[in-house]
Amino acid sequence: MKKIVVASTNPVKKNAALAGFQRMFPEESFEVEGVATSSGISDQPMGETETFRGAMTRVENVSKAMPDADFWVGIEGGLEDREEQMVELAWVIVKSADGKIGKARSATFQMPNKIAELVRQGKELGEANDIAFGLTNSKQANGAVGIFTRDVITRESYCTETVILALIPFRNPDLF
Repeated sequence: MKKIVVASTNPVKKNAALAGFQRMFPEESFEVEGVATSSGISDQPMGETETFRGAMTRVENVSKAMPDADFWVGIEGGLEDREEQMVELAWVIVKSADGKIGKARSATFQMPNKIAELVRQGKELGEANDIAFGLTNSKQANGAVGIFTRDVITRESYCTETVILALIPFRNPDLF
């Protein structure tokens, strides 16, 4: 049984990490644990650079806090404001016990103007979604992508696909 430690207690992130590992390595057994870990960045990351740094910092912090694991995973969602259009993105960083790192960025999608305005006013994306749609704690449920696609893509499936992409170096060690 291989141990995965996710740098978050959010059940969506833990489930996405486990599902990604299970899909990439169906011959293996995994257990997952979530640990609250600082990202070292703002509560609402803005821009690809800050979002990437948050995921990397989470992995480094959780690997030091919980050294007895086979893999550590950092998942950081962020927003980027480009030419009057705000988009969501996420970075996933996976680190193995031998120090190998896998990185992947998610697909992006456009934020509705109402949500973008709330974020520009200082709200975090999850809070903005809750306000706009009358929800509670949507970031630990279907998230923005689930809300906007009506769960055709859930936050968990969105993150799972990105975890899978971050695992490419581990699935193909001879190439990396």
